[in-house]
Amino acid sequence: MTAFLRIGLFAAFSVMTCTQVTAEDGRKTPLVVAHRGLLLDAPENTLANFSACLKLNLGFEVDVQRSLDGHLVCVHDDTVDRTTNGTGRVSELTLAELKQLDAGSWFDNAYRGQRVPTIDEVFELLSKHRGGDVLIAVDFKGADAKIESDVVQLAKKHDVLHRLLMIGRAIQHPEVRKRLRQASSKSHVATVANTADELAYAIKDELSDWVYVRFVPAREEVERIHAAGKKTFIAGATVAGRQSENWRSVTDRGIDGILTDYSIELARQLRTDRRQSSK
Repeated sequence: MTAFLRIGLFAAFSVMTCTQVTAEDGRKTPLVVAHRGLLLDAPENTLANFSACLKLNLGFEVDVQRSLDGHLVCVHDDTVDRTTNGTGRVSELTLAELKQLDAGSWFDNAYRGQRVPTIDEVFELLSKHRGGDVLIAVDFKGADAKIESDVVQLAKKHDVLHRLLMIGRAIQHPEVRKRLRQASSKSHVATVANTADELAYAIKDELSDWVYVRFVPAREEVERIHAAGKKTFIAGATVAGRQSENWRSVTDRGIDGILTDYSIELARQLRTDRRQSSK
């Protein structure tokens, strides 16, 4: 039995879907986003990984870069050295050269033959998802001025734009957010608040409809964000690890999305807490 199949069976028997559910008090369960996919259980940023996420009804983060010949591909690092059997900078390799690389066997031989996916392939996979709500965090790595509009066009092609949250360079650079808004007014874009002191700026930012926090916000701070008509996404050191109390705190305070390395564990905790609160 392959590792990929084992993950699929695990999805069927161990973790229920993570559809955003409204509790009795009106709060919704946050959407769970798997950092680089199920990076602890499958090779990151591969179609096998993302497919497993969707089988579990988990969202995932997808990293976007451009190949030498202009294609958008999914690789986290500037080079392919760590996550493939090749070497070299992504921006200096053509799509054909990238597709020759093995992006799975470094993780486990069961994934031998996994390839570096294009963003087109990732969005096509996402378009076939017929489960509950999922949130896909798009992390822009490339700095060229066309990458945002090209991502939006591919998302529109596959009718998945409504499932995407634009992060990466967008959270810090107004010009990136502006290009995303120009590409489509329906783009969901985040502005970062690294601390509570930066929250006011993020809330007022007219180019974003989400606030990306890197701290555990107070209930009143989440309420301020929601009162401004925006949603809240949390990532970083406070929730990336097995941080059950922080997960529970931000959930209780009405957070809308959580990015973590331990997405399966978080989904299980959310399900368990929801069951207990309904008794």
